[in-house]
Amino acid sequence: MTVQDMYSTTEAKMSKSLDALKSTLSKIRTGRAHTGILDHVEVEYYGAMTPLSQVANVNLVDARTLAVQVWEKSMAGAVEKAIRESDLGLNPQGMGETIRVPMPALTEERRRDLTKVVRSEGEDSKVAMRNLRREANDALKKLVKDKEISEDDERRAQDRVQKLTDQFVTDIDKMVADKEAEIMKV
Repeated sequence: MTVQDMYSTTEAKMSKSLDALKSTLSKIRTGRAHTGILDHVEVEYYGAMTPLSQVANVNLVDARTLAVQVWEKSMAGAVEKAIRESDLGLNPQGMGETIRVPMPALTEERRRDLTKVVRSEGEDSKVAMRNLRREANDALKKLVKDKEISEDDERRAQDRVQKLTDQFVTDIDKMVADKEAEIMKV
């Protein structure tokens, strides 16, 4: 393993961690409807758990309502049940092949609770970044120990890894701040 291999592996892992945070934050609802909120809902479809997007279309009716258009009329009840049982706190209303999903307004207290959840998710991501930095630094120390690189090269590589970590932590802070602002916006 070279320094460049270690650096690119670390950068890829950090990028995946950032994508995971982005996915997690998109699931936290803000009171406004958006089609991505139902992305992780799975429906039992002929005995197999299937993502909602593979059995229905999700459209925006207005700022507070989603319409789920089921492709098979017989699946409407299962889709409605899956949305109701998801951890999103939604109450879908079946209307034949179409299911309306109104987004309830968030109370001030609930908004504050959601910002705490967002901060917690952001902190978990920062911890993951620090763990990846530690792994990279350990790999560099091993390279020095095996006499594959010099101590000067190790120091330069550690500085580069630290800058990469700082960049990703800044990105996390920005994502968390944006999501908090979105949640608190009435």
